[in-house]
Amino acid sequence: MKKIIRGTALLAACVTATALTGCADSGGGEAGGTANLTIATLTLPQSLDPADATGSALPFFQAVYDTLVKREADGSFSPMLATEWEYDDDRTELKLTLRGDVKFDDGSPFDAAAVKANMERFAKGTGASAKTLKDVESIEAVDKTHVTLHLAQPNPAMLYYLSDAAGLMANPAGFGESGDPLKTKPDGTGPYDLDSGRTAIGTKWVYKRAPDYWGARLPYNEVTFRYFDNETAIVNGIKTGQINAALLQATDQQTRIESDPKAETTKQEFDFQGLLLFDRDGKITPALGDPRVRQALNHAIDRKTMLDKLRQGRGELTDQVFGTQTVAYDEKLDAYYAHDPAKARDLLKQAGYADGFTLKLPRITAIVPDALAASLKTDLGAIGVEVVWDVIDPSQVKRIYTEREYSAMVMNVGQSSNDWVTIGGLVLPGIGNMFGTTDATVRKLLPEIQAAPADKAQADLRALNEHLVKDAWFVPFYRMSYLHVSDGSVKIKPQAGMAVPSIYNYSPA
Repeated sequence: MKKIIRGTALLAACVTATALTGCADSGGGEAGGTANLTIATLTLPQSLDPADATGSALPFFQAVYDTLVKREADGSFSPMLATEWEYDDDRTELKLTLRGDVKFDDGSPFDAAAVKANMERFAKGTGASAKTLKDVESIEAVDKTHVTLHLAQPNPAMLYYLSDAAGLMANPAGFGESGDPLKTKPDGTGPYDLDSGRTAIGTKWVYKRAPDYWGARLPYNEVTFRYFDNETAIVNGIKTGQINAALLQATDQQTRIESDPKAETTKQEFDFQGLLLFDRDGKITPALGDPRVRQALNHAIDRKTMLDKLRQGRGELTDQVFGTQTVAYDEKLDAYYAHDPAKARDLLKQAGYADGFTLKLPRITAIVPDALAASLKTDLGAIGVEVVWDVIDPSQVKRIYTEREYSAMVMNVGQSSNDWVTIGGLVLPGIGNMFGTTDATVRKLLPEIQAAPADKAQADLRALNEHLVKDAWFVPFYRMSYLHVSDGSVKIKPQAGMAVPSIYNYSPA
């Protein structure tokens, strides 16, 4: 049987997002569209060319570029530029039916040729998200409103990627021109146009309503993103009414804004913080090749004390890397490893490391502040593992990812709502598994998961998650609580599996 997915209604409006925090003029207003929205952001996009889109910068792009598929707040998919989609039996062909009434600003049509041009350019580019299309062997423009993606192998995250950076559609007329005009003058089919006269790239981006947008109107006539380099200034802006909405990560700033009676806040757990063990084959640190050693590290960490002292209890303890909105998530695995230094020492003894070993870790201070560095050194030192911190500058990350000097690293990792995105980021060879380590269980389960929709692969996904936890592929600490905050004039709906809401998720309060 072929699986066909159709939208129950034509799309209402704009884009899905990942990292929104910028600023608006007046806020509030009615849904008719007289209000302006200002969002504060700590993200500085390098370009407005969708080939460069990734991560927390996506909202800057979503204002002007529609995606092929829309990702709703709950993580489900609905039509946008593609009205329906269908996989073949072995899930290596994905057929898309496109809207036939959408045009770019210069009047040229959005059609299958535009989709082919965008996706081929994106896949050949140097953007951080180009790898998401690595399984696409070819893109066939069947006719003006039908496209077929031919995949080298099934990819359960493909619809997710088409609702993300890889699905952003720009006017091909701007491709290949000298100077790449899309970097500063975006040209898409989205609900807003960049107001170049009022935009100061690097400081403020002002988007005004596109008068001929094909979809339903969003509530705001203007959306402005404003860049800040610290959350103290963002909170000050919210308190003084200069900013309407933001995302706060720092616990001290979350506390500050919660004392403001006018502010509205919504909590969301997204990133998990933990120790990623790259060297599970023991190539650099032989001890890590034994699962008992990795289990010992997990038992050594006093997660509750760490969460209470480092983040004022703002978060949830976890021992798994899959997020709460994935199929693989199992609540029982959040507390699999009790803090038990005696058991940790016994496991080390069984593995032949009764005297412990040395673990050299890179430390980027923005990710690992003094308190966290001291906490880990104390907890692991208590079982005989000496942590040696090697402080490096962010510009030296090639020592981690290219030269592979280290066997592990403390990181903050976003928890996607899509299981295969998590697998691609942490289990398959890549940045999260840079040594490409695997085992018999993983080799058995991945093809079974890959060949089926997530709702049909629940048992295999749960089995994979349980194996990763019990075999101690990672040492997660906790999921961190972030705070969506507004000045009281805006209602914000969190986005499943992303740190910031889609621009569709903001409305006047």
